[in-house]
Amino acid sequence: MSDAMATDAQTLPASELALLDARFPARTVQVGGGTAVSVREHGAGPAIVCLHGIGSGAASWLHVALLLAPQARVIAWDAPGYGESTPLAPAAPTAADYAERLKGLLDALDVQSCVLVGHSLGALTAACAARNGSALASRIRRLVLISPAAGYGAPSRAEARARVRAERLATLDQLGIAGMAAKRSGRLVSESASELARQWVRWNMARLNDGGYRQAVELLCHGDLLADLPPAMPVHVACGTLDAVTTPDACAEVARQCGVALEPIEGAGHASYVERPQAVSALLREALAA
Repeated sequence: MSDAMATDAQTLPASELALLDARFPARTVQVGGGTAVSVREHGAGPAIVCLHGIGSGAASWLHVALLLAPQARVIAWDAPGYGESTPLAPAAPTAADYAERLKGLLDALDVQSCVLVGHSLGALTAACAARNGSALASRIRRLVLISPAAGYGAPSRAEARARVRAERLATLDQLGIAGMAAKRSGRLVSESASELARQWVRWNMARLNDGGYRQAVELLCHGDLLADLPPAMPVHVACGTLDAVTTPDACAEVARQCGVALEPIEGAGHASYVERPQAVSALLREALAA
């Protein structure tokens, strides 16, 4: 990949960077055992905790956080191995490993009640945290799964699991992080997405850490979202109507397993909270009010 492509993948308007630093700055929270989690926070009130997908990071929730600030305290983490967050110890961590790290973060922030939001790969961690018997279930008022990734951990998906793992890791080895951001990030938004939304998904992907991404690929390949459903609390399942990654049909099956109707996010691709933050904010505001 050329240097020009790598530079383009990391470009975000100076005004957006300034807004991010001023209103949604990153800080590191110690969660015990010499481990830390990088988080971004904005607003005050009931907590909404946001878990990003495999190609993203905490910063991607900026505009949702700004829209919700009058009603909520929005907390977005960089998953283990992302940003400045300490990676998990196992080379192939499970959803339970990620959920345990999330518990450490909520303990450190003294969050005793929240709406938990999982986007894409983040849904695997969120659903694990929200399942019956989980140590976190009593602290989650409501679960929101947005374009949830079902994972490939079910025994019936062994062939797809091997293929997806090989393809994901081969792409990383061939293109590197910046190359993936330049060439692959466009799939996360719809064809009608604004240039700013495209810049955001490229910028977020360009900031991935190699090791954290590899661990996340293992979570994707060995996680089984449906095995953790339905959750122990009320749930919303939503999907962009133009999502080409976790399609509306696939997300409708997740909603069916939860006994709820799929909630469409009109005109949005996979990274709906980047492309249509107003619609996602409205969804989360309803979840908070309920």
